[in-house]
Amino acid sequence: NVRPFAFISLCGAVGPREHVFWLSLSSCVSQASLPDRSMSEAIAVEQAAYEDASSLDEYTRLTTAKPHSQSLPQATPSSTPTGIHIGSFTDCVPIASGLTSDVFHHPPSRQALKVITATHSIAPHNPRREAKLLADLKSPCVISLLDVFWDQHQRMVLVFPYMPLTLGMVLEQSVKERLSMAFVRGVFGHVLRGLDYLHQQGIVHRDIKPSAILLQSRDGPACIADFGTAWSPTLSTDEPASSKILDIGTGPYRAPEVLFGHTGYGCAVDMWAVGVMLAEAVTFPPKPLFESRPAHEDGSQLGLILSIFKTLGTPTEETWPEAKEFKVRPFELWTIFPRKTWEEILPDVDEGARELVAALLRFDGSRASAKQARATNYRHKIVANLIAGLDIQISYAKKRRAIAISSLGAVVSTFIPASSSPYLHLDNLSDSCTTGTCSGYSSGTTCTGTCGGTSCCTSSTACPASAYQQR
Repeated sequence: NVRPFAFISLCGAVGPREHVFWLSLSSCVSQASLPDRSMSEAIAVEQAAYEDASSLDEYTRLTTAKPHSQSLPQATPSSTPTGIHIGSFTDCVPIASGLTSDVFHHPPSRQALKVITATHSIAPHNPRREAKLLADLKSPCVISLLDVFWDQHQRMVLVFPYMPLTLGMVLEQSVKERLSMAFVRGVFGHVLRGLDYLHQQGIVHRDIKPSAILLQSRDGPACIADFGTAWSPTLSTDEPASSKILDIGTGPYRAPEVLFGHTGYGCAVDMWAVGVMLAEAVTFPPKPLFESRPAHEDGSQLGLILSIFKTLGTPTEETWPEAKEFKVRPFELWTIFPRKTWEEILPDVDEGARELVAALLRFDGSRASAKQARATNYRHKIVANLIAGLDIQISYAKKRRAIAISSLGAVVSTFIPASSSPYLHLDNLSDSCTTGTCSGYSSGTTCTGTCGGTSCCTSSTACPASAYQQR
């Protein structure tokens, strides 16, 4: 069964250069029979047709000269092939291009094809490892690998469901209207769930960024893609856990420990990237929290380090004790910038989101993990704000099941999956205590806490609705 997700860019948007290639080829073929065309051009046309054709009929069509006529109209998109042939997929449309691959959309099947263009692996990119890794991953918040094959040019092709949007596209389009917190909660709830799943297996994505978060629509769902540089404890045999490659991440989403040469980094680098993305999403208009030059420019890492220190303050041995063991220590030769409050850094931002960003963007080892970020500790104020701002009515059905009749269920359940958020089990509420203040909450079918000095929870009974309402 294929999950109802779709797919788009794994490597960034680019113009349809393949379409331009078809126009150029068509023009050459139509002129190849002219008397004044050189033999070298004719050979070039034949060679191009040989490399591009996937059958004898196609080769014949491409190399057959058309009669010349001054009245012939110029080539237009409608008079040229509408797509590209990749294996058994015809009419593929180019949508993205990157360092090691090109991505195409196949509209008839609503699938995306990631064609590996690199003739050899460029570390840390490894398409074979990416395919093996994705084949074993089964999570609704991680992109599905549908198939792998070799096309007519002996290029490796990975097939994914097609997704028309990325978080990066949504951020770029949100310059006139602020993103709703419902959207932010939904997307980042899925991202955290996906990372929690990956990190439990020791997998480090290593390139979390807005363009790697794919969306089926503005309403979601969202999933994590672009595993070309991911590290796996079982598959990354060429990278020991203590000697990982440092050339990872993208622009402002790179974690500080990597910038200072710590090769023993772990899943925390993904969480730093999530914090930067979340800060960007809740800022209006959306803007990365840190400034970073393009990777090919000199001083790109130094500029990013300076931006981080200016924003969060220069770390010390007390605030970042782990860095004392780094190959490059961040304590010497740096201007001492004072630490700002998060209210100064992210003014006019949802308080709960601000607290979550603060928990993620920490230098030291107490940076929140994906599991912690999904837990109650970093969410209670978000939910409290929602409860205060929405009219929640709870009614009990015949089987004493409570259902929230408001948009809260949709808003919160997408941000914090019910399986990880004790007080969000709205469909499992029953009241075994009607007086006093309940401090307990449901965690699956097991409850803890007391109500007015009397136990309000048992192994088979969830906490009363008042527990949820209070929290």
